[in-house]
Amino acid sequence: MSSFWSAWIIVLTLAFLVGIIWLLRWNMTNYTGIKEGELMDHEFDGIVEINNPMPRWWMILFWITIVWGFLYLALYPGLGNFAGLLGWSSSNQDVRSLEESKQATEAAREAGLIVEYDRQIDQAEEKFGPVFAALSERSIEELSQDPEAVKIGQRLFIQNCAQCHGSNAMGGKGFPNLTDDDWLYGGTPAAIKQSLIAGRNGMMPAQSQFNEQQITELATYVISLSGRKVDPELAKAGEANFAVCAACHGQDAKGNQALGAPNLTDNIWLYGGSQDAIEETLRNGRNGVMPAWKDILGEDKIHVISSYVYGLSQD
Repeated sequence: MSSFWSAWIIVLTLAFLVGIIWLLRWNMTNYTGIKEGELMDHEFDGIVEINNPMPRWWMILFWITIVWGFLYLALYPGLGNFAGLLGWSSSNQDVRSLEESKQATEAAREAGLIVEYDRQIDQAEEKFGPVFAALSERSIEELSQDPEAVKIGQRLFIQNCAQCHGSNAMGGKGFPNLTDDDWLYGGTPAAIKQSLIAGRNGMMPAQSQFNEQQITELATYVISLSGRKVDPELAKAGEANFAVCAACHGQDAKGNQALGAPNLTDNIWLYGGSQDAIEETLRNGRNGVMPAWKDILGEDKIHVISSYVYGLSQD
């Protein structure tokens, strides 16, 4: 943070606290000239107001919170670039900006900083690391049949994968259903684990070489591949242009897992199987990204998640 914005935050924060003190003192002062508990001149609908100030215990609590606010800002980060007298930090990101290396956390500790987030991570790794290491020694197929391993894998899945695939792993538009044995890149234990480790980048190019009529014809033919009723003349016209699609999806339109090209004959649609949705896919293309998790979770946890995902389609 620049010196200007740091000073700006410090001034605003302290001014706000000083303003609270002034407001509190103003409310504690009797400007009416009427003693506490006596009637005032205000009357509404037959009700006369009494000069009744805020309870003293309430005022004391206000003063305690103000003092705590100043104490907190002195000990912990909160005033711009001032790190606080304790040198506490929720993460080691600031340290890494000075030293981008794996020794950043240790450097912070040697400097006397309390890197709370990293300390919690280390504690969790010390406690659970051996558990995941032991599980990773067993095969994915075996773990998928172990109820305890499945529970661990499910918790990891909900924490890291449910945001896209849903807590029930049934996905949504643009996010694959992991329970139906329909796999873009393969549903073997090795393929699932590879998807998690390295991620996937799927790309359906826009078919800009076709005009709108040809897009409609081609979409109609694609719909017919899954056995749905369509206009036969439109489908026949679209079949002639399917050769462009066959390069990825195959002449039989059953897809290619090496490329992540979906099967077009099973009536399972990642982005929707309506005429409009398929035309939109052909017209604009699609780009699907599955992030790599190796550097986030590590291979041992990925091994356990892989066993959970593999088991979902085996039931």
